Amino acid sequence: MPDFTIETTYHLPIFRHRTYAAETLEAACRAAIEDDNWDIVEKDHESPGEVHVSGIWGGTHSAYTGPSMPVPSQFDEAVERRARHFEILLGLLKIFFDDAHAARPPSPDWLTRSAWEIARGGAILGRAPDPDQPVDPPKASHILARLQEDQVRNAIAAVLDVYRSFGALSPAAVTDDEIHAACLNIAITMDLSDVVGNAEFQSALAAIRAAHRRLYPD
Repeated sequence: MPDFTIETTYHLPIFRHRTYAAETLEAACRAAIEDDNWDIVEKDHESPGEVHVSGIWGGTHSAYTGPSMPVPSQFDEAVERRARHFEILLGLLKIFFDDAHAARPPSPDWLTRSAWEIARGGAILGRAPDPDQPVDPPKASHILARLQEDQVRNAIAAVLDVYRSFGALSPAAVTDDEIHAACLNIAITMDLSDVVGNAEFQSALAAIRAAHRRLYPD
């Protein structure tokens, strides 16, 4: 049975209490952060950080005497593990935001990576190892229609021309907040199940025809 030398660590909170005169709360906080005088430091022994593994070496009493071994991810300090994962998730969010803004479908490779990172995030929260195998990405979905508030704004003048019951109400009198609330209400209450069902049927029929042409060419 092999021996391992394991270095474990926990961080002890160090704090100070000092008064700062400032114009605003933010300015006082900035002054406290930039203050490098720690002569009145105190240690908080009541709330230490979690114990985590900070080094591993093979053999007995071998710390820093040879090459170290990688620390399994579930034994890293959780706050550092979350911070590193946050940067990855932020990068993925930027990619998907750009795709959504450009109205283009996300790349299957990025979907696969995102599914794995989501599973990895769950492992981090559960103090578990990173998943070994990529998680199957969700199947692609397609947007049939998009309700855009700027297009609703453009349609208001035409609607007021047709519906005279609104009297002298001008298009400019309708506020952006009213348009936004109306779009949310329509998006929630309007039933498009028949339209979606018909699109699914037509897509299935088109896929069957494509498969038939491929397998039974004329």
